[in-house]
Amino acid sequence: MPEGSAIRAWRPTIDGVHEVLHARFTDHAYPAHAHDVWTVLIVDDGVIGYDLDRHDHAALPQQVTILPPHVAHDGASVTSGGFTKRVLYVDDRILPPQWAGRAVDTPALADRDLRRLIARTHTAIENHDDLEAQSRLALMRDRIGSHLTGAAPRETDQAGAVRRIRDELERHLLDPTPLSQIAGSVGLSEGHLIRTFTRHVGLPPHQYVIGRRIEQARGLLLSGVPAADVAAATGFHDQAHLTRHFKRMLSVTPAAYARRT
Repeated sequence: MPEGSAIRAWRPTIDGVHEVLHARFTDHAYPAHAHDVWTVLIVDDGVIGYDLDRHDHAALPQQVTILPPHVAHDGASVTSGGFTKRVLYVDDRILPPQWAGRAVDTPALADRDLRRLIARTHTAIENHDDLEAQSRLALMRDRIGSHLTGAAPRETDQAGAVRRIRDELERHLLDPTPLSQIAGSVGLSEGHLIRTFTRHVGLPPHQYVIGRRIEQARGLLLSGVPAADVAAATGFHDQAHLTRHFKRMLSVTPAAYARRT
């Protein structure tokens, strides 16, 4: 690999996400190729020029680039310093195949809020915050859909569903039920579920679950349980995962919180 280049790829345990790729290329050009899944690309530095369906395009830092499956494309840096990119490869559980034709026609979406949402999805996946990643992927789908179809998501008041959603989250705080499954049980799309729950409860499902886990963690810490054991007992990936969320909520680490009681 050329000096200054770096690549990291992995497959998270999130339904619909086949691969996450973070890459920095200083001197690399992709030959024409196709994927059997969708490519959702954001550029952090540089500009990528590419051909899609025999038309020239450019992936810019302020845009989101959507490449549909089974359509050949290539890619090379337009700028002398190379490029840095983050990519989600997702299947039709997240982006449906009927949007492919519109994506070929309009692969570049100039939507800063969507770009910010996708960047935060990458952060959630890296931090093992799977429920947050699921939430952000559902919102990403709806926003991409509004661009590609021209139709905004339908919104209806579903106050009666909120209790069922909350009950399901409470029953599975340590190992949350996938949002797609909860959404199906209450007759909502995932994006509609998130917006409805947020509107009635004041925070999205993933933040609700984290808050309830932190509440449980506080009780265990006050009982003298070591922080490492508390993390495992309250559904966090590891002690660092617990500490990051605990400090964000209470401004102190779990160990410091326990010492101050």
